[in-house]
Amino acid sequence: MTVTSILSHPAGLRKLRPIAISNWLYSVAFLVFIMVVVGGITRLTESGLSITEWKPVTGALPPLSEADWLAEFEKYKQIPEYLEISGPAGMTLADFKFIYFWEWVHRLLGRVIGLAFALPLLWFAVKRAIPSGYGWRLVALLALGGLQGTIGWWMVSSGLSERTDVSHFRLAVHLLTALFILGGLVWTALDLRQLARGIDRPARMSGVGAAVLAVLFIQLLFGAYTAGLNAGYVSNTWPLMNEYFIPGGISWTEGVWNALNNDPYLIHFIHRWWAWVAVGFLVILARKVRPIDRRCSVAIHIAFGIQILLGIATVMTGIDINLAVLHQAVGALVVASTAWGVHLLGRARS
Repeated sequence: MTVTSILSHPAGLRKLRPIAISNWLYSVAFLVFIMVVVGGITRLTESGLSITEWKPVTGALPPLSEADWLAEFEKYKQIPEYLEISGPAGMTLADFKFIYFWEWVHRLLGRVIGLAFALPLLWFAVKRAIPSGYGWRLVALLALGGLQGTIGWWMVSSGLSERTDVSHFRLAVHLLTALFILGGLVWTALDLRQLARGIDRPARMSGVGAAVLAVLFIQLLFGAYTAGLNAGYVSNTWPLMNEYFIPGGISWTEGVWNALNNDPYLIHFIHRWWAWVAVGFLVILARKVRPIDRRCSVAIHIAFGIQILLGIATVMTGIDINLAVLHQAVGALVVASTAWGVHLLGRARS
């Protein structure tokens, strides 16, 4: 018996819950979006290294007494960030509580997302409400979410012994994994909505869709590098960087590959100009999906339009924290709208 025949049978309609599962996935995607925003705040407030231990269960509770706060502060005082930056700057216990708060909220959200995914998934599985072919995909998304927690600690641990910040490579992996999960949730939710309409073939990746995602991946990667290396601070002018189109501070002494991955001037330059390549591909995507669903075309245009303006404003204000957080938030919306558009193209191939 095919999925279509099950859906056409009254008992099958009562048993399978594609719309309910789709709505649940959208709610989890919203939580992931909030997580990305809080992650941006955590990074921009230099809060990410305030919790020096990884306690997946007991760490859900913050310090509950003054003695507990002092103990946590003492642990933070042992790491290079405090010894070389925060300590000499005169950090107080009140200052530490502020940065601890954002890291704790970030980790707490990770736990909430895990429960918000795992418990409904178990309920749908027990009720045998998951359509054929989707169980493995949902379990894979859950596993990827669990892996993301491990990646987060792997990132934090890079800044606890020899560095005053986290590795920008690990930060990039952490951010890109979060955005991949966001895109996967949106894609799967859209597939399930198609299934509810009696279309039992999931969308497949098209050539145009793959090209758009590849271009966007490069932009997001260099955005993560820019964040991790604080490369946004090397220039607060636009369109020129310190009065030059190609900034003069790029170091090529260790080769092109090293410069591409480590030089803040070159990384900032690529991030600000590759954005226009990404815009070109997103315009193509939006034009192709317009006849299918005009709402998606409008969403893509609005997302990348606001993102470009926020990027320019963030640079010209010397990285105003509010604009920088909005820039990361809208970046996540660009990913979600792109996933929607690529999915629309993929329906034609299924």
